[in-house]
Amino acid sequence: MKIAIASDHGGFEYKEQLIPFLLGLGYEVTDMGCYSSDSIDYSDYAFPLAQAVAEGKVEKGIVICGTGIGVSICANKVKGVRCALCTDPLMAKLTREHNDSNVLALGGRIIGIELAKEIASVWLSTPFSNDARHIRRIDKISEYEK
Repeated sequence: MKIAIASDHGGFEYKEQLIPFLLGLGYEVTDMGCYSSDSIDYSDYAFPLAQAVAEGKVEKGIVICGTGIGVSICANKVKGVRCALCTDPLMAKLTREHNDSNVLALGGRIIGIELAKEIASVWLSTPFSNDARHIRRIDKISEYEK
């Protein structure tokens, strides 16, 4: 699976640690920035990542900022993106099963790196349930986006 990862300065350290972790799990990872801990605007990196997911250039994306809130708001502005901010593995599992989320948001100043790795691993390995009730709800989101 081809995934993209991006962060602002608040998520830079986690991004740098998640990339080799994800590569070790067998994922193809595209680093979409940022490339240092210098202060930048999260929107400059979250929007391009979300657009790459929406356009099918990558299957899924991970965005990281200090809280995960800013990047998740940005990602969810892009039509076709369902970004979920997760703080534990159960949230990651359920957002994949129920919402078919295609972007994961993490807070680099909220959770520890080992928990971030576990959340990302669960999120990436959990399939969508394809239950009719979940499909119906996702279809309503898609209709609203039109």
